[in-house]
Amino acid sequence: MDADSLLVSRAEEDSDFRERLLRNPRETIETEFGVTLAEDHEIRVHEESYTATHVVLPPRSKLSEAEREAARTGAASLEFLRRTLHDPAPPLRPSAPKERGVRSSATSGALAGAAREAIRRGLAFLESTIDENGAWHCIRFNVADPEIPRHFERPPFVSALCALALESSDEPRARAICTATKAYLIDTIEYPGFWRYYRHLPPDLDSTALCSLVIGTHPWIWLGRNVPGMLANRDEEGRFMTWVLAEDEPNVVSTFRIEADPVVNANVLACLGNHPATRDVRRWLEALVTEDRLEGSSKWYPDTVTIYHAITRAMIRAKPALDHLRPMLADRILGLRDEKGRFGNVLQTAQAVSALYNVGSLESIDAKREAERLLSSQRADGSWPELLAFGDQSLKWGVVGQIGHGSEAVTSAFCIEALERLVEVLRA
Repeated sequence: MDADSLLVSRAEEDSDFRERLLRNPRETIETEFGVTLAEDHEIRVHEESYTATHVVLPPRSKLSEAEREAARTGAASLEFLRRTLHDPAPPLRPSAPKERGVRSSATSGALAGAAREAIRRGLAFLESTIDENGAWHCIRFNVADPEIPRHFERPPFVSALCALALESSDEPRARAICTATKAYLIDTIEYPGFWRYYRHLPPDLDSTALCSLVIGTHPWIWLGRNVPGMLANRDEEGRFMTWVLAEDEPNVVSTFRIEADPVVNANVLACLGNHPATRDVRRWLEALVTEDRLEGSSKWYPDTVTIYHAITRAMIRAKPALDHLRPMLADRILGLRDEKGRFGNVLQTAQAVSALYNVGSLESIDAKREAERLLSSQRADGSWPELLAFGDQSLKWGVVGQIGHGSEAVTSAFCIEALERLVEVLRA
C-alpha cells in the first residue's frame, strides 16, 4: 500500500488521527510515520463532504509552452543540444604520478588514517566543483575521438548518482554537499516526480529512480505520486523501460531506444523496494546473475562491475529482494579480477569494493592493497581522474564516435564511497 492510500485508510479507521491530520498534517505525518519531510514544501489535507467536492489540479509546468515546443522540435537541432551543455570543459588531465602511493608496509591503522585524510581532501575538491545551485558537473566526450569537443553538462541524474555515493560518509562536508544536491534535485523535479537527462529528451526512469532515492522525504516522493507512472512504464515481461514516452513528449529516442536495461531496472527496484509489481524485475535480475549473463547486457553502463554495483545497491535498499543472491554476487564480483588480482581502473576498483561491502564480503579481498591503490590514484588537489562512467556506446556523434560521460567529480564520489567502506575494515 502506498503512503497516500495508507493515510486515507488510517484516517478512515482512526477518528483521532483524522482530526490531527486535518489540523496539523506535517507534524502528524512526521510523528506517526517517523519521517522528516522536506521543510520548504507545504502540506495541506482536505476533507470532502456530502456537500463539497474538491478538484485538485496538478501544478503548472515549469516550462512555458514555447519552451516545451522548443524541446519537442529541437532534438534535431545541434544548437538546441548545445543549450543543454555548459562550456568550456577542460581538457583531460593525466592520472596521479605513481610515486604518490602509500607504502605497502604501512599498518592497517596508518592506512585507515591516510584514507580518512584522503576522504577529507576529496570532499574539499568536490565542494569546489559543485555549482551555486548544488549541481554536480559531468563531461560529455567522445570515446573514440578525443579531438571532438568536450562539453560540461549538469543533468540531475549525475547529481543524484554522486550524492548516493556520498551518503556513505558522515563527514560534515559530505552532509553539506548532499543537502545542496537535494535542493538542486527538488528544483529540477517535474510533477508528479519525474526527471529528464536533457530537456529535449523525455523523462527517464534511471534519472527518476536515483533522484527519488536522494530526495525520498519530498512529499511527492514519500507519498508515491510518481509510482503509478513508473509502474505503467513496463514491458510485457514486467521489466521497466528506460524512457517514459507520452504523447506530448519528444520521441527522439525511438531510433536508438533499448529497453530492459539491468542497471535501470536495479535502480527502479532500489527506489520502489520489495513491491509486488517489482517481482518480475527481481526474477529477471536474478536470472542474469545466476546464469552469468550480465556482461554486455547494459547499453548505458559499459562495465560489468557497474551493473553489479547497482544490483547490490538495490539488494540493500529493497530487502529482502535478492538477499539470497549475496554469496553468488560476491563470487561473480570477485571473478571480475584479472590475473594480477585487479578489478580494472580506479573507478572500477571503487565500485567493486563498494559492491562487495554491500553483499557483506569485503573481507574476501586485501583491504590494504585496495586502499593503497585508491590512495595512490588521488591527485594533490584531492581529485581522482576522469574516467568513463556511463554513456551510449552505440549512438554515433556526427559521423564517428561513441558518447561517453564522466568527470573527476564522478570518479571522486565513488572513490570516497569505497574508502569509507575500507576504513571500516582497516579499523576493525
